[in-house]
Formats: sequence, C-alpha cells, structure tokens
Amino acid sequence: MPEDRDNPNLTEGRNVYQSARRQAFWHDFVNLLRGKSTELLNFDDIKARLRLREESYRGIQNIPVDRIVGSVGRYQDFTANFLPRKSTNQDRWSRVYAVVNGMEGVPPIEVYKVDDVYFVRDGNHRVSVARQIGSKTIEAHVTELPTSVDLEPGMSPEEIEQKTGYAAFLEETNLSETRPKHQSLELSEPSRYPELLGHIYLHRSFLEQLRKREVTIEDAAADWYDNVYRPAVALVRKHGLLEHVEDRTETDLFLWMVDHLRDVREAFGEEAEARSFSDAAVDFLTERRLPIPKELLVQKDSSVLLTKTQVLRAVEIARMRERHAAEGDPTAE
Repeated sequence: MPEDRDNPNLTEGRNVYQSARRQAFWHDFVNLLRGKSTELLNFDDIKARLRLREESYRGIQNIPVDRIVGSVGRYQDFTANFLPRKSTNQDRWSRVYAVVNGMEGVPPIEVYKVDDVYFVRDGNHRVSVARQIGSKTIEAHVTELPTSVDLEPGMSPEEIEQKTGYAAFLEETNLSETRPKHQSLELSEPSRYPELLGHIYLHRSFLEQLRKREVTIEDAAADWYDNVYRPAVALVRKHGLLEHVEDRTETDLFLWMVDHLRDVREAFGEEAEARSFSDAAVDFLTERRLPIPKELLVQKDSSVLLTKTQVLRAVEIARMRERHAAEGDPTAE
C-alpha cells in the first residue's frame, strides 16, 4: 500500500521486529542450555493451580511492564520477556509499533492481576512493543484475582509447583479467610504440605476430645495457627534460628522441630526431656555448636503433641485440671 511505504514508523517497526525475532531466538537458545523456562505463564493453568475464583475490577492503572509474566491465550507466541516468536504476525506487530510511536496513541491493554504480577487478557502485541522500546509502564484495565500466594517474575516450574502445593494447603485449611493476615506457611518442599496438614488434623482430634463435639478443619486450623504454629515461629524469629540454615523457611524449621521432638520421644519414651519447641530450639543450636541464650534455657512453653496417644493424654490432663479448678484446688494451674 502507498500509505504504508510513506509511513516511516511502520518501516522502522518491521526492522525492529526482525531484531526482536533474533533476540527471541538467542533468548530461547540460552535459556534452554541453562534449563530455564522460555515461555510466558499460562493464565488458565495458574488460575487452576492456585484455585483462583474471585475477581474484582480495579479500574485503569499504569502497571510495571516488567511484572507482566503471562497471557490468557497467547503465552506460546512470545518468549518469557515478550519477544515475538515466529508464530507472531510481523505485519500486526509492526503496525502496533507504528501506532505506539505515532500521534494516535493506543487504548489500554486488559490484564489480570494475581498477587503482584500480571497476565495479558488483551494487548499482547502492545506489551511486546512496549518491552522492546523500553517502556517502564503501560496503561491497563486491571482485574484482580486475590490470593495469599506470593508470585514473582521469572519463577521456575519447580517454584510454580511449590506455590501450587501451598495454594492447596491454604484452600483446605481456609486460613486465608480465618486468619487473613497470617504469617507465611510456605515450605521449600511441596511434598511436605500433607504432613503439615496432618498436624492440623491431629490438633482437631485434640480439640474434639477436649470440647466433646465436632470441630471443623477451618476452626482447627485457626486454633492450631494461633496456639501451635505462631508461638513456634515467634521462637524461631526471636533467636534467629533461620540464619543458620540455607534455603529454608520458617515452616521448614517448624517441621524440623516437630520431627526432632518425635525422634527424641521414640528414642527415650515418655521420659524424654525434650518435649517443647524451646527444647527443640536448644537442641538445634547445640547440634550446630552455637551459643544458647540463657533465656531459652529457662523458657517454658507447651509440650508438642505428636501422636494420637499424646492427644488423648493431653485431653485427660486438661480435664483433670478443669476438675481441680472447679474444686478450688490452688495447684490446678
């Protein structure tokens, strides 16, 4: 078309497209050698994995281009940093480039926001061009899908899988609703979420025996979080235990302490001296030949329930204390 030949932005767009295509080839080649993902995230896959259901329109916003990590339907047409692949139409890409660099301007794109990253619903070519010309932000209609899971650009498939396990754990326990400001309970090994969930079911057994009625998993999880998990994590933070292990989370240390106490109990029976999280923390520091704070040596916290037998025994003790308190026994506490 004559008007195309007279449009310098369109001609420039075709040249930039060819350059971007070469970059895309080398981007894919290098990342394949490094074992890294070369594709954008598939929004529908992430939505299913993280069990996202609610949506809220947040209006038009200027969003960071470098936090756009995926697409609803065109995730295979571009590299992870939105360089065009061979399947991307050159003419369309070049025309978008011409409009972006012309006087007309372009309409806002449409995106889904999940945590603090974005997925393109409409406007993939505009994002690709924006990345290529170095734009820091782009105008977008934003629809947010709330989640308690943290997402970051450049996450590996393994990290996504880890987030999937965490999302399933949060959905079953409903902690995002009952404790919306809860501390992170992420594990570095997704395979251990069933084990973490097992502790909550064990805690539910304890509550049901104590209260003499059924307890929902949601109520049990909230009580477990308040009275078991959070005090243990407070201990981890107070004494800086996480500083002495690499690539581990606070919840990893929580499970380590529980596992350690179980091992001690299996070795020494009911007479085992290590019965509480503070005891486990002392053993953690001792094993690593680290100084033990005096405060930790005298700290007294509740014993940790590890087995069904312990649950029943704890209920028996609790009821005995209740009876003594009702009878006015001053030693009930």
